[in-house]
Amino acid sequence: MKHRGRHRRRRRGAALRAALAGTALALTATATIVSASQATVAEDPGALKPLTSTADTARLQLQEHLVPRRSLDRLASAMGGTVGVADVLADADHSLREAADCDSGDRESLPVTPAAAEAYCWDPTDTLTDDWQPASVTTSSDADDDGLWGANRVVLAGWTHSTSSGPAASRGLAGVAVVNTNDPAHPSYSWVLLTVPSADGRSYRGLTSQISGMVWYEDKLLVTTTAGSADALYVYDLNRIQRTSVLTDAIGRVPGGWSADGFRYVMPAVGSYRFTAGACSPAGAPCPSALAVDRGTAPDSLVLAEWTSAGSDQRARLWRYAFDENPRDDGPLATDAAGRADAVEAYRTGASEIRGVLSYRPPGATASEWYVGHLPGAMDGHGSLWRQDTGGARAARCGSDTSHRCWAESTGSLSYAPDTGEVWSVTDRMLFSVPLRSIDASLG
Repeated sequence: MKHRGRHRRRRRGAALRAALAGTALALTATATIVSASQATVAEDPGALKPLTSTADTARLQLQEHLVPRRSLDRLASAMGGTVGVADVLADADHSLREAADCDSGDRESLPVTPAAAEAYCWDPTDTLTDDWQPASVTTSSDADDDGLWGANRVVLAGWTHSTSSGPAASRGLAGVAVVNTNDPAHPSYSWVLLTVPSADGRSYRGLTSQISGMVWYEDKLLVTTTAGSADALYVYDLNRIQRTSVLTDAIGRVPGGWSADGFRYVMPAVGSYRFTAGACSPAGAPCPSALAVDRGTAPDSLVLAEWTSAGSDQRARLWRYAFDENPRDDGPLATDAAGRADAVEAYRTGASEIRGVLSYRPPGATASEWYVGHLPGAMDGHGSLWRQDTGGARAARCGSDTSHRCWAESTGSLSYAPDTGEVWSVTDRMLFSVPLRSIDASLG
């Protein structure tokens, strides 16, 4: 990724910084880190309410739209062929640093209770300004149940550029950090720009969208789009990554080759899903904000949560679609003959400003538990992580005021790795993991 200026990002909360000066991995539930300005206890979102009426579930139906394969092949041929994830990892030119080597302003964004088991800050060249922000994460454990993609253990982190600051050519773009975690002490990464091919496959444009949610399942990557977009989800193929040949601010075909705003790799969309009810709106289709894979269902499923504002009268929806067990095309979701995907389960939740969602069914259980991570109403400071089902909700408590704001600051999406038992997430400054058993043990 390109260098983006020389001023350090703003640090928030002097009182909070002082309390979190030590390494974040050593934080405990007894730490009195919550400042007076954050003392309000987060509202209990309550029990999940199942949605079963046709009027409710019809708004969740998706229509599949695929890019013609001949267009994708034409673009790949013109760019010199495709590369895979292993090629991108072998070309990694950025390094993550372990938490002990990160500054206190970065570490303070980590969860308070439970503490992170692994935590990393990004290469300083990628955090010089606030223009690019990470918000979503998925791993090779989502992609394959053995946790590996080929011979590699991989984390993908989705970043979006601000729409109001930085170079005009970069505004709103979406990129993915492809992280090699084979050696947890020395993870490295490289960048891929998400793009949308032209209909004829002769060029591409940058995807300008907030990718707050991202899921890697088999060889496909699904990402959320900006609220109000006609498309609810974009679909990418990890086998269709392509190299650029010209490092300029332009995006697409340029004199002398192919450019992508300074990125060395691009990944063109192979399809998208749109709500048949139209673009998201309070009374219509939801605005997806978070995605996750649930490998505890049969078949595996994609779980989603929608974004609603704090104090809104509308209760957010949580729902799932089945993945196709016998995929016949580039669309990973199970669809009917007309390319429509229907939700197979849906609920209302009292949680608002949802940034992360998980669904997990413990061995021997008859129903899944839902984990919902959301921000405080002011969208600043630490958020909370609730476990919900149709019986109620529970969350960790921390600090002398027993606040529920124990989860990460400016937290992003959640990704569960069944093979290791870890839950991965991001803040606006750190990549981290927490064992699911630690999350469950912390619930008050």
